[in-house]
Amino acid sequence: MRTLTALPLPSGPAVLDLIGSLTDILAGAVAALPVPAADPTETDRLAAALGAGEPIDDAVSLVVATSGTTGIPKGAMHTPATLSASAAATESFLGGPGGWLLALPPHHIAGLQVMLRSLRAGHTPVIIDVAGGFDPADLIAGIDAMSGPHRYTSLVPTQLIKTLDDPSATAALREVDAVLVGGAATPALLQQRAIDAGIPIVRTYGMSETCGGCVYDGVALDGVRIRLADPNPDGIGRVVLSGPVVALGYRNLPDHPAFTTPGEYRTDDLGRLDDAGVLSIVGRADEAISTGGLTVVPQVVEAVILSDPTVAECAVLGLPDERLGERVVAVVVAASGAVVTTERVRAVAAEQLDRTAVPREVFVVDELPRRGPGKVDRAALRRTLS
Repeated sequence: MRTLTALPLPSGPAVLDLIGSLTDILAGAVAALPVPAADPTETDRLAAALGAGEPIDDAVSLVVATSGTTGIPKGAMHTPATLSASAAATESFLGGPGGWLLALPPHHIAGLQVMLRSLRAGHTPVIIDVAGGFDPADLIAGIDAMSGPHRYTSLVPTQLIKTLDDPSATAALREVDAVLVGGAATPALLQQRAIDAGIPIVRTYGMSETCGGCVYDGVALDGVRIRLADPNPDGIGRVVLSGPVVALGYRNLPDHPAFTTPGEYRTDDLGRLDDAGVLSIVGRADEAISTGGLTVVPQVVEAVILSDPTVAECAVLGLPDERLGERVVAVVVAASGAVVTTERVRAVAAEQLDRTAVPREVFVVDELPRRGPGKVDRAALRRTLS
């Protein structure tokens, strides 16, 4: 039985020095736990929680840390077969193998898959140094340096916003064959703005447990199946994903309920399938707000608020309230050059939502706290606002 080994990955060109280790993951020659090279505290935390240095099943070549909304590390266990299935399905959807540009931290699943897919296709990935943050101007030289019959990259929505605010970076990004956008929901206005700019975006849905994105533009990739568990009368149910991209389970958690059925992963996301089988994510079951005896799904409120062009980013959450149990509040970031006000945000929400879901308070901030590559850290917001 092999041993799980921590693999520190830097967020910059130095990660190319570890191509041999990444190739070993694809070949199944090692069992690696990617960790952030620049953060020894986080590295130690993940190594301890996920059993680095301890035996692991020989079938496993990769353990990807995922904390979800709880902050407690779990490790999705993948094999060369799950990684290969993910890469092949991605190539099939996008139009063939190609070279990739890395603009994300490489120890998270989205960034790691950029590296692995590029190497599997026979192309050395081009790296943008994001250790000090993402600068859209770096895309220009990065894209120019790419090779391959196709050129791909992957961004989170906040990076796409910054890119669209930079005309030169937008022009460069227009030249690639596909830009996968994931890690967090892509607001409709942002999606339309990118399309209008000629950027070939593909909205992705997936997680560490499914080798990253496995549903593109609402459509399941080859071999992936979507079902909704216990749908309500409106057709909304918990999203369950199955297929060859699904992890074997969580490291040292053999009875976790998310992996009750082999090859199937039960998410915490709520979704709806239309008549054509296209998936729409409505929200998360574990983030619903209970206010005055009624349930409000934050993502539904966020989508409405983000339909206002003065709002670039938004997070809705519940704060403790003696009378209501929880009160709905919104935290927003103004769009570039725009002024956003509490009155406008509440008015936009009131036009389309029941009054229970209209935020009772609106906080305007310069940026939202993030966890992982792009998700809003609601727990951090809740601590700050409480």
